Amino acid sequence: MSSDSELEKIKQEMLKRMMSPGAPKPSFWRDGQVMTLSDANFHTVLAQTDKPVLVDFWAEWCGPCKMMGPIVNQMAAEYTGKAHFAKLNTDQNRRIATQYQVMSIPNFIVFKGGKPVGQTVGAVGKQGLASLISRHIG
Repeated sequence: MSSDSELEKIKQEMLKRMMSPGAPKPSFWRDGQVMTLSDANFHTVLAQTDKPVLVDFWAEWCGPCKMMGPIVNQMAAEYTGKAHFAKLNTDQNRRIATQYQVMSIPNFIVFKGGKPVGQTVGAVGKQGLASLISRHIG
């Protein structure tokens, strides 16, 4: 068998496995970790899960955002398997921030099925974020 035909056979077998109904789909999400979103990947990444996603809209200069950052990281670990957590820097990703009318930060929006289903603004603490995300788990 020539190397070209061997490569073609391997390629066809891999394609068949990837296209089979039981094949796992690639995912951007890593349980327990906070995903960094951007204007470029926002909608694609949110479409990759059926779990609720809490997105932290923040900026580097924002003191309350910096206070909430460790809480978001902690909750990502605690809600493993139940929800996903992500961050979007509003200074670097103005298109998405504008699309969702983010005027004040920190701003937390929960998405389910790619659509916003809940929101809170400000340094609401762990209790406030837990209350927001818990309504959409299940």
